[in-house]
Amino acid sequence: MAMSLAEIRYLINRLTGLARRSLASLRTRGWRATWQRIRVHTQRAVPAPRKPLYLPPAQPFAPFAVPTSDTPDVSIVIPVYNHGDHTLACLRALAAHPPSVACEILVVDDGSSDATVQWMPQINGLSYEVREHNGGFIEACNDGVSRTRGRYVVLLNNDTVPQPGWLEALLDTFATVADAGLVGSQLLYPDGRLQESGGVIFSDGSGWSYGRFEAADDPRFASLRDVDYCSGAALMLPRALWQQLGGFDTRYKPAYYEDTDLAFRVRAQGLRVLVQPASRVIHDEGTSNGTDTGSGVKAYQVRNQGIFAARWAAELASHPKVGDVPSPALLLRGRRQVLILDEEVPRPERDSGSLRQVNLIRLLLQGGAHVVFVPTRREHGGVATEALQRMGVEVWYAPFLDGVAGWLRSHGTRFNVVMMVRHHVANECLPLLERYAPQARTVFDTVDLHYLRERRGAEVAGDAGLRRNAERTRASELAVMDRCDITVLVSAAEREQLQADAPQVRVELISNLHEVAGTGAPFAQRHDLVFVGGFRHPPNLDAMEWFIGDVFPHIRAALPQVRLHCIGAGAPDTLLDLAATQPGVVMHGFVEDIVPYMDGARIAIAPLRFGAGVKGKINLSMAHGQPVVGTTCAVEGMHLRAGQDVLVADDATGFADAVVRLYQDPVLWQQLAAAGLANVAEHFSLDAASATVQRVFFDQSM
Repeated sequence: MAMSLAEIRYLINRLTGLARRSLASLRTRGWRATWQRIRVHTQRAVPAPRKPLYLPPAQPFAPFAVPTSDTPDVSIVIPVYNHGDHTLACLRALAAHPPSVACEILVVDDGSSDATVQWMPQINGLSYEVREHNGGFIEACNDGVSRTRGRYVVLLNNDTVPQPGWLEALLDTFATVADAGLVGSQLLYPDGRLQESGGVIFSDGSGWSYGRFEAADDPRFASLRDVDYCSGAALMLPRALWQQLGGFDTRYKPAYYEDTDLAFRVRAQGLRVLVQPASRVIHDEGTSNGTDTGSGVKAYQVRNQGIFAARWAAELASHPKVGDVPSPALLLRGRRQVLILDEEVPRPERDSGSLRQVNLIRLLLQGGAHVVFVPTRREHGGVATEALQRMGVEVWYAPFLDGVAGWLRSHGTRFNVVMMVRHHVANECLPLLERYAPQARTVFDTVDLHYLRERRGAEVAGDAGLRRNAERTRASELAVMDRCDITVLVSAAEREQLQADAPQVRVELISNLHEVAGTGAPFAQRHDLVFVGGFRHPPNLDAMEWFIGDVFPHIRAALPQVRLHCIGAGAPDTLLDLAATQPGVVMHGFVEDIVPYMDGARIAIAPLRFGAGVKGKINLSMAHGQPVVGTTCAVEGMHLRAGQDVLVADDATGFADAVVRLYQDPVLWQQLAAAGLANVAEHFSLDAASATVQRVFFDQSM
């Protein structure tokens, strides 16, 4: 189909403009940075954000209400100067999706002469302050913050459209990052492309909007990260810190570089400057002052760069040079980088191995490492992936991850440590790591010794074929261990087994990791029994078939009112049919929040007849002050003393008797509850593992 004259003119104008800007960029930034800008301008359409963007519908003005509070946690300051239609869109977005936190919204009018002065007083809940004269962005912001009451202050441009959840994501970052000082939002263009995910400052003081024109969900830009600065279009900091620093520095009046200077001053206080991409804000860049730095207010950007560069010359000396192209490798230079390879992202609400992995990641982040997670299945894990990104984990997935081999070819050289989870993942990835990341320490996380679990399962089943499979697994696992620098096990019992099977392997112990939740409800307020475990895991299925069929009828005979709450996904029809024949058995399937069962059930059961590793179901219950009755296999390697920390029985009658005895004895119940809490704190807490994590992932002498 032939192009129209208008299309030809558009193409000529676009190419001419791109050539002109490219020549200017060559003079100021060099060929590498210029080529990067050409590439993003000429690439095909980038993938749209996974979550559709909200844009308020255009409509004539009519009065409406915005969120307000007499005791706000957060104060949102919006400086305005004309462009009332943009301000309305911003406020309508806040009204359509009100934040869940108590907030106040203050519009600071810096001398508008348009409909702003008629519209703003009609918006219910809005604090509208009119300044006596136009003083520019910096004065308006400083004036506005001085009138606020919240613990935290947000500066928000009037040409923005905050997306649902944006404010909560900023505030949550301060709750989870102890030394956060300033947190900014990810800024998007109205068409969904990324405008900026934090900013980079070069050694001459010039800036680079990281990720501009790229996909907002691109893993390079989609996780919590330390940045040089965050745009004043949408940022949050504690009001006390703002007051301590004196707000925006007026030497940059009327505008530009004040937000960059503020970020550098926050960092000088020993605090972190972060971008939180979970907080998304659409920004119609250039509404107020345009984009031409040769005239108008925008010209102050050039002048203020010199002022800023002179003030921060000592710090800027270590920043990237002009012409460098920002990338993860460049921006994370000097930081310990850890890559985790597993089939899929961890889902801590589903299994104890995932909970252990997430808490291990927390320890790595607390130690200052940058963590990258690559699921070999290339799948986005939904809320599980987003949770890791909010923590600061760089998570890759399709379509940005074409394949593990190509990705390692591009990224492998930046890692100090690579941890592979489960032997089949390690077996697949080791050749790639030896080729593309030879400098990295290789860590093999077994999760549990698969061959030991399979061997025990074969013994229970009396199946020779399963025994042969277990020996094949053993050969594979031991071969992987021989090729890795460190093998991580979860229990002392497994370490003893491996000392017999492969004494040459270097082993470290990182067991299950739990936070002590507390005592939960007292004995008298607790009722029933609980079992937690997914049924795609063969030991759990066998345990419940045995318990429901052989053990629970004895318990019900002594305690006719007691119920068993069986929690876990993937129960087959055979188990559901068996449960249906036993009064008192409640099959819940997957439960999003199991805390009420941990805090409310009187006893947790762990009737495992085979398996390996440390049983997270026992840790989880004990962390909530819930006593446990288990088998010898279930409590193996957990530093538990039968009769003092846990009750142990391996036959149906003995197991039932132990449950009935504990269910009726408040003194014994309290003894086991207290001992379980102490056990988790001593052996399975994050603090208990910190020294080993430091040795495995941070000690450069190993």
